[in-house]
Amino acid sequence: MFRATQELFVTPDGAVRGLYGQLIDADAIGDSAVVRASHVEPHPHGGWTADLSPSAGPVLGPFPLRSDALTAEANWLTRNLLTPPG
Repeated sequence: MFRATQELFVTPDGAVRGLYGQLIDADAIGDSAVVRASHVEPHPHGGWTADLSPSAGPVLGPFPLRSDALTAEANWLTRNLLTPPG
């Protein structure tokens, strides 16, 4: 499923975090840095996995479609890295 939205989260100190997307030009907000948080790769036995180890997370999948792995990846990153606790 294609993500037609792009969420940004603002921390109490004013830092803005979000998943990289092309809907919002990050440079228009100010200085930005892109950091790899995961990898979506083909699985050796078919399908696709979302490897979240760069973010100290699990490997999700395999999923039959790459788009399913991308959705799972985005959901995990949003829940575990971007959304404030509580």
